[in-house]
Amino acid sequence: MRKQWLAALLGVGCAWLSAGADAVELDRFLREDAFNSIKISPGGEYVAATIPLEDATAVAILRAADMTLIGSFRPPRNNHAGSFDWVSNERLVIGLAQKSGRLDEPQATGELYGINADGKGGELLVGYRVQGYNQGAVAAFLTDELVDDDRNALIAVWPFTENPHTRIERLDVVTGRRIVVARSPVQRADFVTDNAGEVRFALGAGSDNVKKLYYRTRGGTDWEMLNDEAVNQRVEIPLGFSADGSLAYLWVEQPKGPDAIVSWNPQTRERKTLLRDDVVDPARVIYQPGSRVPVGALYLGDAPTTRFFDPASSTARLYRSLQAAFDGPVYVTSSTRDARTVLVETWSGRNPGDFYLYDTVGKVAKHLTSRSQWIDPRQTAEVRPFALTARDGLPLHGFLTIPQGSTDRNLPMVVVPHGGPIGVFDDGSYDRETQLLAAAGYAVLQVNFRGSANYGRAHTQAGRQQWGTAMQDDVTDATRWAIAQGVADKNRICIYGASYGAYAALMGTIREPGLYQCAAGYVGVYDLPMMHARGDIRDARSGRTYLREWLGAPDALAARSPVNLADQVRVPVFLAAGGEDERAPILHTKKMEAALKRAGTPVESLYYPTEGHGFYTQAHQREYYTRLLAFLSRSLGGKTASASTVAGKDNAP
Repeated sequence: MRKQWLAALLGVGCAWLSAGADAVELDRFLREDAFNSIKISPGGEYVAATIPLEDATAVAILRAADMTLIGSFRPPRNNHAGSFDWVSNERLVIGLAQKSGRLDEPQATGELYGINADGKGGELLVGYRVQGYNQGAVAAFLTDELVDDDRNALIAVWPFTENPHTRIERLDVVTGRRIVVARSPVQRADFVTDNAGEVRFALGAGSDNVKKLYYRTRGGTDWEMLNDEAVNQRVEIPLGFSADGSLAYLWVEQPKGPDAIVSWNPQTRERKTLLRDDVVDPARVIYQPGSRVPVGALYLGDAPTTRFFDPASSTARLYRSLQAAFDGPVYVTSSTRDARTVLVETWSGRNPGDFYLYDTVGKVAKHLTSRSQWIDPRQTAEVRPFALTARDGLPLHGFLTIPQGSTDRNLPMVVVPHGGPIGVFDDGSYDRETQLLAAAGYAVLQVNFRGSANYGRAHTQAGRQQWGTAMQDDVTDATRWAIAQGVADKNRICIYGASYGAYAALMGTIREPGLYQCAAGYVGVYDLPMMHARGDIRDARSGRTYLREWLGAPDALAARSPVNLADQVRVPVFLAAGGEDERAPILHTKKMEAALKRAGTPVESLYYPTEGHGFYTQAHQREYYTRLLAFLSRSLGGKTASASTVAGKDNAP
């Protein structure tokens, strides 16, 4: 049944050949997950799920009882269902997003699309292509689905100006008619409502990217500022209200260490810290099933853990029961309005994820589906947390993936700095590329260098203007730690990354001659001054502010650009890029390749003119990873790719 509706939605089929023991079968790593996210409808009859396709993300609506497909939405190329929410038992609202390549972060377009559970009534409700009942083209984002109103929802509406003052409107989710409810006191704002659906908080920022938080009383119209990041040197994010409405909950950055969740009494102005981990920030807020009331948080540290404002609460007891039953981390993605049925996700570093429906009264769990059912967690590589202290005393954390069936001693290793780099982090969950490298026989090292998220404001702020310097030193220190621990063979280490990670890969060979035996860069940036002149970050004033404050002024960046330091690269290099990449334009890679050739450095390259920031087309992915594994094998001696095939593969770029 499941194969039938997937085939109907995707319109593709696959044929698989087994790989020999001396080769990596790419198919299981390149095959798209069956699902990304799943949510149950308020009445429990249906589930909606996002389905990753080759170059888009679709939505499937299924009958929960038997997972039969009853409705679907498939956007055009480079468009994605970035969010989706049930606004009634029979109506779903989808927030659209765009990205130019697989590694690009989806950018919400501000378009909201409505569809019925049966797939009928599909309508673009609001967005830049809709000239609706109100003035002009706008972007809109769902704020509150209004649980007691099946016809309307509240949306934040941004006029198409450089720094819009947002307003909140009531949207008819069938016709698209909109009525203004409130206006924001701050630019580019998001709103938070109370449990009665009344707007109480506005959080926004201007072109300077400084966030300001405003509050207003119930029934009031005047806003008061609660926090100004420029003054208090912290960001405060509203999360919601207690069940009785007497307390508000805020996510608050701290001067040192990880963020906290605090309660705030609007009457007395008293604040109380409810949750704060010693190492990591909250990752996801946990809500009381059937409500919008925050009750706890999920933390992604060495292992995923959950904590609650009240450990004796019914939700805390529910999570403890689920964690014991599944012997691992769980998160309730959604629930019915009566809280009778919850949809539970469980996962690990070895398992992409499984979804269950759990009857909270009958205490019965039903396996719904797996994110990637062809992955056997017993056959995947182990992901281990590690910690070290950087040369300047900064605590660093990361994850080490050990090949299945190997010892953890004297292994060939690939160091993989994450992309971003600011505000992104590796969390130790299942990662297809990391597992692919481990399947080729490599230990894989991922460190959350300064600038990464998840370890508090100070850790992120420490990455300001540190491209190629302290951020790079953190990667080096982690590499040397792995050697000192006996995990990595010091003569068999390569460094590889995408986007910023590609920059770090080339800079690693420049700053640390002899440490790495090869370097590979995928859709990378290598000419830092060019980032101020080309690419989509600079298109908005806030993006230009970001580049100036976090990367640095153009005249200071040439000395930290690999394209100008190619004569210091003494190891083989592999480069790959896409011609439609708007985040890291292909010119970065072309210039890097030319500079390496002038310096006499061995360099291989792979270009696809139709790809963006990461390759979408599976045939292109296949060639890319085949070439990457062959390149790494020549320096490290690991496995290469098998000759398995996929039906419909095109053989030419």
